[in-house]
This record gives sequence, C-alpha cells and structure tokens, in this order.
Amino acid sequence: MAGLTLEFLTGALPIRHGFFNRNGGVSAGPYASLNCSLSGADARENVLANRALVAGAMGVAPEHVLGVKQVHGIAVRVAEAPWAIGEGGEADAIVTATPGLALGVVTADCAPVLFSNAAGTVVGAAHAGWRGALAGVLEATAQAMRALSAQTITAAIGPCIHQPSYEVGANLRDAVLARDARDASFFTDGRLQKWQFDLPGYCAARLAAAGVLAEILSYDTCALEGQFFSHRRRTLRREAAIGHQISVIRL
Repeated sequence: MAGLTLEFLTGALPIRHGFFNRNGGVSAGPYASLNCSLSGADARENVLANRALVAGAMGVAPEHVLGVKQVHGIAVRVAEAPWAIGEGGEADAIVTATPGLALGVVTADCAPVLFSNAAGTVVGAAHAGWRGALAGVLEATAQAMRALSAQTITAAIGPCIHQPSYEVGANLRDAVLARDARDASFFTDGRLQKWQFDLPGYCAARLAAAGVLAEILSYDTCALEGQFFSHRRRTLRREAAIGHQISVIRL
C-alpha cells in the first residue's frame, strides 16, 4: 500500500478529525478506491485495508476506529472501550470521553456530522440522512455528549448532498413540515410536484436550536464524482453498486 495518498477535509473543531473522500484506497471498480463500508459487495479485505489507512491518518490503531450499523434512526452508542469491527450494534451516532478512541460514520450523500466540546475531551460522530435528522439524531448526539459532561459543543457538517442536487418528493417535504411548518424555508421549488431540499442547512438549524454551533463544509457529494461516492448519483444512473466514504474524529 506504499504510495497511497488519502485525502480528507477538516472543519474548525479543536480535536483531530477528517472527512475522507473516496480517493487513496485499495478498492476497485465501483468501490474505487477508499470504500470504508462493509455492507456492500466490496471484498472485506479491501475494506479493512482502507479502514487501516484511515486509522493511520488519524494516528490510532485500526481496532480503535469504531463504527455502528447505521439504520437512519436516533440511537446513540457511548464508547468506553474498543469493540470488534461489525460489533457496534444498530445506532446512528457514537460519543466518547475515552482517550485513544476514534469514532467513524460512513456516508454516500447523508450528512456526516462530527462534534467536540470546547476542551476536546468529549467527541461525537453522527450519520444524518433526512430521516435521522428529522427524528432528532443530532440533538440526541449533543444530549449524550452533555451526559458525559460536555458543555459548549461545536459541530462540523461534512460533505453531503446539497440543495441543487437533492430533488425530493412530497412525502419527504410533508414529513419535514409536519414537525414544523417554518422549515419550508429549506425547500425551493423544483420540477412539477418536486422540491430541492437543503439537507446541510436543515441539519445546521436543528443543531443551532439545540445549542450547538455548526459549520457546513460546502462540498456536494452528488456533484463531485471524482471526490465522493453518491447514492443519488448511483440511483440516477441505475448502477448496481456503491462505495461509502468515512468521517472520523478521535479523542
């Protein structure tokens, strides 16, 4: 694996973190190249090699990069010690106050959101698609961090699908507006009976209401094919397979 160069973005968080893109790994074909999801048909050894590269970039052992089975819900796992890969259970966020652990979420258009308190002693990572964001996964993550004594919390919303690429139907819009009609501000008119949804803006607003200041990294996963995997792009092209990028924060 000599010569591989990983690429990742960072926000203004006070602790080591990275929003990795799809480049710099060992996977091939539709998974090229830094696919970090074990849920697809990519070879397991490739995914483990990719995750080991990510761990190295974060300065931790591969077994200390912790993930969960993401299900578009609001469950938050509190990490106090490493668990075996694939043994994190069903959840969509992880928090920890244990030094040496790194928390990861995989995405391919959903928003990866990384959290830290001001002192960098409590961190979190959340997977926020529209369903999870609507249900409250971001607020649940902040609440779990506060239970670990975090006070001032900031967050960075990483690369995800942005409004120009995110055409949605009435079912999504109706579900969002059923909670709060004022959230119509996150939709603009699209084609007949379609709207364009601002997922990162919606996530930032939900965080702000929960007392968490969030920044948005302005990278559209659907539009930037050379940098990111995208579920929406795959769907539009009717392709069978897809990889996922990973976002990691370490304590």
